[in-house]
Amino acid sequence: MPTLYITTPGARLEKDYQRLIVVKDDALLIRIPIFRVDHVVLVGSAGITTPAMIALLKNGAGLAVIDHNGKLIGRLNPPEHKNIHLRQTQYQRGQDPDFCLSVARACVYGKIRNAAAMAARMRRKHPQIDAIILEKLRLAGKEARKAESLESLRGIEGKSARIYFLAFRQALQDNWTFGARTRRPPKDEINALLGLAYTLLHENLVTALEIAGLDPYEGFFHADKYGRPALALDLMEEFRHIIADSVVLGLVNKRILKPQDFIKEKDCYRLNKPALEKFFKAYQHRLHTQVIHPVVQKKLSYQKCFEVQARLLRKTIEGTEPCYQPFLTR
Repeated sequence: MPTLYITTPGARLEKDYQRLIVVKDDALLIRIPIFRVDHVVLVGSAGITTPAMIALLKNGAGLAVIDHNGKLIGRLNPPEHKNIHLRQTQYQRGQDPDFCLSVARACVYGKIRNAAAMAARMRRKHPQIDAIILEKLRLAGKEARKAESLESLRGIEGKSARIYFLAFRQALQDNWTFGARTRRPPKDEINALLGLAYTLLHENLVTALEIAGLDPYEGFFHADKYGRPALALDLMEEFRHIIADSVVLGLVNKRILKPQDFIKEKDCYRLNKPALEKFFKAYQHRLHTQVIHPVVQKKLSYQKCFEVQARLLRKTIEGTEPCYQPFLTR
């Protein structure tokens, strides 16, 4: 089932019998059956009526609100999973340093391994990318599997991210500039795109963890911080480059998006409305792309792979699997 993105300024999501409709100034923009929607994202000044909100929750769908810069403002979800024993086990595991390190190693290794695969793909199209980058990423992956503490693992993860973005930067077309990775605010157009893609990906992983019955806020690698879904950030690591970065690189290098599609406000950048719709379309297409899942050996969409990874993590927490196996792309 799809995620419904509402990007039109002033548009409003309403309920009409067993359908959701999007209207603006009494003009109908979209009509879709409620059962076909599993999540709604409101962007900017888009709104929602109370009946529509209730209908979403009753059908098990969630709602997220983000601003024009891709920053999450808040989310609304149906009642949480009622498996108290599972949650208690998760919290106990979160207090076990050895367990935390084991899961964190797997997540970071998955991220670095997929970063190396992504860099190799980029190099096939852009031979100017230095081959030493791939070798450094492979070595970093080996270091991650042997890390003896979360602190050293975070250092390895940070170093590998800097190495990876050297390749990403070299793969960009000449008309795009991309400096250091900056978040709030994004200092250039590429950072704005990455920030938006990571926000959407994070929301997808929050949903996958809740479906699996896990608490997205109790993480094992990312330091707990009030109000931050740390476990979603943990699980997100292995998908960052192959989902979010892949979408961004495709949009800019295929010239679907251009630098003039951005609006600069103070010291940050955001997409105009037509470009934003192109972005969401490309992101949704990536989520629906099917691949062979390396563990279950079935052809699944990336969105379904999120749920499979969340369930694999649940099995590890419950002790029915000896260790967490990250998603590794080919």
